[in-house]
Amino acid sequence: MRDRFLLVVTTTIAIVLISTFSFKKFSRTSFALHNYALQDTVKVDSTAILDSLIIESEGLYNYKLFKSNAHASYYAKKFHGKRTASGERFDNNKFTAAHRKFAFGTKLRVTNLRNGKSAIVTVNDRGPYVRGREIDLSRKAYMYLAVNKGGGEMRVKIEVAQLKPEPPLPSPLTSP
Repeated sequence: MRDRFLLVVTTTIAIVLISTFSFKKFSRTSFALHNYALQDTVKVDSTAILDSLIIESEGLYNYKLFKSNAHASYYAKKFHGKRTASGERFDNNKFTAAHRKFAFGTKLRVTNLRNGKSAIVTVNDRGPYVRGREIDLSRKAYMYLAVNKGGGEMRVKIEVAQLKPEPPLPSPLTSP
């Protein structure tokens, strides 16, 4: 009788311990994988941008502020012609940029805070991979914006450029 009681108690404790540890490990693993998948790429509409915060409306675009005091740098010459994370070849003579979060193809207006010059660039790569830097610009975009052509970094304002919605077509007049 005593052996049977010990067997039941031991089995119950073993089942409780195994189930407790296995569920904790399973839930942590799935949670970690879920967070990693969410952090990979952020769509333009899901970034932390308030819809009511339209800074400017100019030409074909509405601009929404993303970061007002960001650190920008430019690509080294050795990357010219190499494949970007989006799959296209990097061209230092185009207005392109690398950003960690924006979806490929996103248009950004980058404004040099020192001289007020701005350029619209297209995100086609991931980066920069230097701590403290927010965006890597192609050499052409950087030189267009730069005050000091010999410098390798500048403070910029980054805005998301979104196409303005087309106005509705006028309804055809009905004749009596």
